[in-house]
Amino acid sequence: MTLDPTQDPVGSLITMLDLADGGGARTTEDIFVGRTITTPRARVYGGQVLAQASMAAMRTVDPGRAIHSLHAYFLRGGDIELPITFGVERVRDGRSFSARRIHAYQEGKTILSMIASFQEPAEGLEHQDEMPENVPDPESLPSLRETFGALDIPEARAQAFERPFDMRYITEPLFLPWQGPQDAYNAVWVKALAPLPDDPHIHRAALAYVSDYTMMEPILRRHGRSWGERGMNVASLDHAMWWHRFARADEWILYTQSSPSASSARGLSIGKMFTRDGAMIATTVQEGMMRLPEFH
Repeated sequence: MTLDPTQDPVGSLITMLDLADGGGARTTEDIFVGRTITTPRARVYGGQVLAQASMAAMRTVDPGRAIHSLHAYFLRGGDIELPITFGVERVRDGRSFSARRIHAYQEGKTILSMIASFQEPAEGLEHQDEMPENVPDPESLPSLRETFGALDIPEARAQAFERPFDMRYITEPLFLPWQGPQDAYNAVWVKALAPLPDDPHIHRAALAYVSDYTMMEPILRRHGRSWGERGMNVASLDHAMWWHRFARADEWILYTQSSPSASSARGLSIGKMFTRDGAMIATTVQEGMMRLPEFH
């Protein structure tokens, strides 16, 4: 059974992250089952599978060890009408680190393959990139509900009312045709629309969830393209994320992305997340397939 986000997007997010344990089934893997949030497309949103796979892995690791990195490949598009089964292999538990391999399955086929690493808290060297300067406050920017809520377009209404995150674009949104500068850069403030439980695992998984929304946008922006173009096929191929410092996903996070390269119908993006007071909390990297109608 799928989850309908139209009435309570954040409630749907929390329910989606609360995986069933598969009835206690275990072979060489711990088994969990997740529900899917409906989308205007027939395909499961990639950030959902990342977040659920992270939660599945977290359920097999000592609570004192936090996830600090994931490396995932999207192998098939997920069907929103089907539940997703997650198999977690306990690859290693060392003195300070644990490693897990996670596969997500639908109808016996793998839709995602991921490795995640966990670490106990430790002291060591500290430095970080600086947060961009002169960024407008999120309160001064329109929400997606204010920008797209009045449009009678299914995709636009889904962006406005079904996402569990408040998103305030600093660069111009790319959901409709636009005439802005063609820079390989994107920036947006994000936070959950309502408070999340205090469980730090949920906040880390929620950041993985939101990290996939805009990763391809600096590539589209660089070439003057928008999401609404007919005949364009964009899909995430792989995704990596590193959590550097803890932050709540229900407080404002600045998420910037840039693209160093696009070639051979693929584009690469690098993202950085900062808290409002300037702490760098995460780095993301993603490569996506980008097939445009003029190159078919």
